[in-house]
Order: sequence, then C-alpha cells, then structure tokens
Amino acid sequence: MISDRHAPSQQPYGTAYAQMLEKVRHEGGYPTRERADEAVRLVLAGLGRQLTGDERVDLARCLPWEAARVLTAQIPDPQPLTGWSFVKDLAARTGASLATTRWDTGSVFSAVAAYTDPDLITRVLHQLPTGYALLFGRADLAAAA
Repeated sequence: MISDRHAPSQQPYGTAYAQMLEKVRHEGGYPTRERADEAVRLVLAGLGRQLTGDERVDLARCLPWEAARVLTAQIPDPQPLTGWSFVKDLAARTGASLATTRWDTGSVFSAVAAYTDPDLITRVLHQLPTGYALLFGRADLAAAA
C-alpha cells in the first residue's frame, strides 16, 4: 500500500487525544468529535490563562500532547478569574450562551479530571479563585482535601 505522507490523515489526532475527545463528546452529548474538539480547545485555552507554576506544568504532563499544547500556549492573566467569571469570559470570546459555555466547561473539566490524579486537581483548585470546584464536578473543595 502506498501512502502520501502529505495527504490528510483519517485521524488528525494522536490516539490519546482522540480518546479524550471521545470522552468529552460522550460526556457533553456533542454530535461530532469536531464539536468536542472546539470545546476542549476553548476551555483549555481559558484554563491556560488562569493557571501558573507547578500545577500548570504537572497538569500539562498528564494530558495528551495536543491538549497540553493548547493549555501551555496561553500566557497567564495577571488577574485570575473566579469560576463564574471564567465561564462568562469564555462565552464572551465565542458569542455562545452562558449555559452552553458552562456545559462545555464541565464536559472538558470532567475529561481533564479523568486524566489527572485527584490530588493534582485539588492542588489546581487551591491555586484558582473560588468557583472552579463545581466546574470540575466537585461540590465542595474542603471535602476534596
């Protein structure tokens, strides 16, 4: 079989990222992998603007490289956003509704948590302002500690 290395592949992602997209697609009820990919890129870029230090590096190490690249390509904002402000910021950037953006955020953060040690998620939540625990599916940060 002859293949053209310049031709687009059937699966433009690595296996780990494709699996992550399938998890997000399933969790979020998205009709296509492309829609799940849009959500992942939006939410991880936003998270990359919020996280700094060891938590950012450690989280990137846990994720498939495509997702880690989106997270780490962002320059952290000097003024971190609360969880609700994070959702509002993402909605404003895309023109999507707050409800849709909140759904996207929860779907992506659920997949991120699946790739990550719970202790790391706790460290991430301790670094971020209030309101992110619910986005990660945790009812109470104190209960997770």
